[in-house]
Amino acid sequence: MRRYLLLCSIVILTICSCRSDFDFEPSTGNLRFSKDTVYLDTVFTNIGSSTYTLKVYNRSNRNISIPNIQLGEGNNSKYRLMVDGMPGRVFNNVELLARDSMFIFIETTINYDDYANSETTFLYTDHIEFGTNSDFQKVELVTLVQDAVFLYPKKFSDGTTETLPIGSDEIYGFYLDPADPMNGDELHWTNTKPYVIYGYAAVPPTNTLVVDAGVRAHFHAESGIIVANTASLQVNGTTSLTEDLENEVIFESDRLEPLYSDVPGQWGTVWFTQGSTNNSITNLTLKNATVGMLVSGNDGNSTPTLDLTNVQIYNCSNVGLLARTGNIVGRNVVINNCGETSLSCSFGGSYEFTHCTFANYWPKPNQTSVLIDDFDGSATYALTKADFRNCIIFGSPNLAISLNKEGTTFNYQFDHCLIKFADFSNQFTTHPEYQFTGTKYANCIISRSSTNNIPNFKNTDVNELIIGSASAAKGTANFTYSTFNDILGNSRTNPSDIGAYNFITF
Repeated sequence: MRRYLLLCSIVILTICSCRSDFDFEPSTGNLRFSKDTVYLDTVFTNIGSSTYTLKVYNRSNRNISIPNIQLGEGNNSKYRLMVDGMPGRVFNNVELLARDSMFIFIETTINYDDYANSETTFLYTDHIEFGTNSDFQKVELVTLVQDAVFLYPKKFSDGTTETLPIGSDEIYGFYLDPADPMNGDELHWTNTKPYVIYGYAAVPPTNTLVVDAGVRAHFHAESGIIVANTASLQVNGTTSLTEDLENEVIFESDRLEPLYSDVPGQWGTVWFTQGSTNNSITNLTLKNATVGMLVSGNDGNSTPTLDLTNVQIYNCSNVGLLARTGNIVGRNVVINNCGETSLSCSFGGSYEFTHCTFANYWPKPNQTSVLIDDFDGSATYALTKADFRNCIIFGSPNLAISLNKEGTTFNYQFDHCLIKFADFSNQFTTHPEYQFTGTKYANCIISRSSTNNIPNFKNTDVNELIIGSASAAKGTANFTYSTFNDILGNSRTNPSDIGAYNFITF
């Protein structure tokens, strides 16, 4: 019994002696913050932002109670807060222990029409207030709001949503409408506003989607473009005069925060289905897709199904340009950082690439830059042509090309190309496709290591594949093929440089 009473006395004394640790004094305006302004990155109208954080510090040795934490516009603010695990816009008597800190989470959703003016973007601002009028502190909040054209599947009265038939299956998507009651002609994308696409936007048969210079198209997760049988896609970008790429067409995801600017696999693909025809793409940058462009067959004509000029494809989680029995011509095509291969010319077909740069510096091993195969070797999948002229084929893996021949019709040629093929184990010494001599490899430069015959790219981590003055590609191209400007619009002089870019000194 005595022991029990003694134990109770100790507990009571301990509680009483610690009670002062949990006394809170009113805050007197001495808070510290991780930022004095929180910039929430650009949001589209009516689309919620990501969650941003602000850290609040109590540097003193006293427990404090903050009388008020609230948004300047109070409950009318377009911002939302979460303080101490509680959502809201106004909070009272928020406690913060001595030498401690807490997080405030910030989000916003803004309707552009509520603040409409003559511009397509505007700044929405507010602030978070801490304390009362006598000890007032604040942190500014700033968001750029952008108006956009939203394209998405219709919802029907029975609760179902529009889908697209894909063989015996269907996917979340819709046909673009030339006379949509809200958007007008959805088959003509202008540069007045950016486009935000949910689901797969399909170009109907016999129709053409025309994309003007300067268009910005943002694709949500599992979204993209489908070009149907007998349909066409024409992207009409032009050379830009500034670093703003004002005339370039850009296809990317709808996540605008810098954190997501180079994250692969954020959206689906641009899919040219069997029978799509007369597809022409000029001055397009496509990035952060799963497959950049998927070409499923060709239209059966001798002319190219897909014509590419000044096209850049970056950061695809699978393949940059995946063609199956395709018929493609490309000039100044640049592809880099893809999870499997940058360019896949598979299931045979016909391909012609001139002054292109196919690189792959994906941060994991076992990738390649160019893959060519004829599937099972049957006549259906014959490789009738795969010509690469003045092209760089390089990357971080040892073997930048992979040639898989099964049949008898397997026609390819590399003419004045810079190719990395570092066969350290000598496993391909006698392989007939990798002898790098004769007409199949006309005047090619073969890099046998990461330090020999290098392209001297400026910065592969951020997809800057322009070559420097120390490049093995400098002045070693076949000028006969250099009949057009480089990808930046600079004229090529004799001797010309291999790849999509003229060299610069850096």
